[in-house]
Parts: sequence; C-alpha cells; structure tokens
Amino acid sequence: MPRSTHPKLKGPVKWSYFYLYVLLDVFSRYVVGWRVALQESATLAQRLIAETCARQGIAETQLTIHADHGPAMIAKSVALLLADLGGTQTHSRPHVSNDNPFSESQFKTLKYHPQFPDRFGSLQDTRSFLGDFFLWYNSMHHHSALGWLTPADVHYGLAATRRAEREVTLRTAFAATPERFVRRVPIPPELPPAVWINKPRTLAEPARIAVVEEPGERAARPQLWRSALAGRTHDGEIAATGPANEEEPELAVAH
Repeated sequence: MPRSTHPKLKGPVKWSYFYLYVLLDVFSRYVVGWRVALQESATLAQRLIAETCARQGIAETQLTIHADHGPAMIAKSVALLLADLGGTQTHSRPHVSNDNPFSESQFKTLKYHPQFPDRFGSLQDTRSFLGDFFLWYNSMHHHSALGWLTPADVHYGLAATRRAEREVTLRTAFAATPERFVRRVPIPPELPPAVWINKPRTLAEPARIAVVEEPGERAARPQLWRSALAGRTHDGEIAATGPANEEEPELAVAH
C-alpha cells in the first residue's frame, strides 16, 4: 500500500519552492517512485502513479493509495486513474499528523540528512540531490522498524536471507567471545509481519464500555469499533480488520 505525499522544498529565493512527489511502499518503506516539479499538479501526480504501477508490475485491484489532502491528490483525474487501475484511495484526516506517519518519517530523514541544503539553486540541482538521496535511502539506509534491514532488502524479498546471514555472524561472535554477551546467544530482530495505519480495534480485544446513568437503572452500552484502514502483510495481502462475528452484541442492562 503506497503512501503519497508532496512536501515543498525551498528554492533559490524567498517564496520560491520546488514540489516533491513521493510514493512510498508502507510495508518495506521503499520509495517506489518520486518526482520534483515547479508546481503542484494533478497531471504530474497522475503520471507518476501510472508510471510507478507499470514499473513495479502492480496488477489490477492490487493498489491501495493513502494520501494527504493536497489538491493534486484529491483531484478528479487521479480518482479516475485509480478507478481505471482497479485501485482504492484513502486520505488522512484533516489536522491529524499521525495519519501520515510513514511519509512524515521519510521526509524527516530527508530534511535532517547532513547534506540537505537550506535552499536548492535550481530544479536540476534539486533532482540531482534527490536522485542520490533516494538511492542511499532505498539501498543503504538501515531502518530501525525493519529490523535494521534496508528498504530494498525487504521490498525485493531478501529479508530472510539477510537475517540468516546476520544470525550466522552473531553466533560466530558469541562462540569466539561469549563474555561479551551477558544473557544469551544474540538473535537478529524480527521483521514485523504486518504494517498498519491506525490499526483499528476488533471485538476480540477488550472493549471500552460507556456506562450511562439513567434514573432507576444503569445501562452498559458497548461501543463498536469500526474498521478504519486495512493493513498490509509481508506477502502483500490485505490483513483482515473486521471481527469474525459481525452480529451486533446485545445491550446489557443492570438494575
């Protein structure tokens, strides 16, 4: 499930900006597509999505895009493109920053990179810098949420191989100098099985009970937790969010 965002980068003079469009795979954190332009445009966003889907081999009905409320991403042309691709689109809630955590984290990594300039001199200068940055981010940046693997390792199915190699290295180090490891043989961190944007509660989890005081009785009214956004598993499947039993729970009333 890609995340779409388009932050502004400062241009050579005050009030001048370059607009960055980024498509980020939620599970692997891999930047599958990006583009920088002089203006915010629904046509550019539409073209970027179409080209990225073709390059990544995304089949019909396989695409889900979660985007912000920028004019380019809520444009009718983008909605029509997603309809043609058989994809679905969701948007962040207004003024809720944690609805866009993966893109915000990626942009923070860009903004705090040691070589990130205060201003970019030209569009060509911006494209040159971003080309080098996204190459580093995808193939050399070891991500803490990915068990310290790179986005490319996870995106292209190399996670199990990389983890096995690390396990051999750690066991070799333990055999050579066990005193360095206090508790046990070190184990490389696991890759998360699924990634969510605002994972919803299910009825299987402890429910919050809203108790309403009424004259002569106390009524307990269970709150139903609705499915918000589907998560994505390691195999690319949409993780189920709804409860197994969809029947409405009975209202428990105690006098």
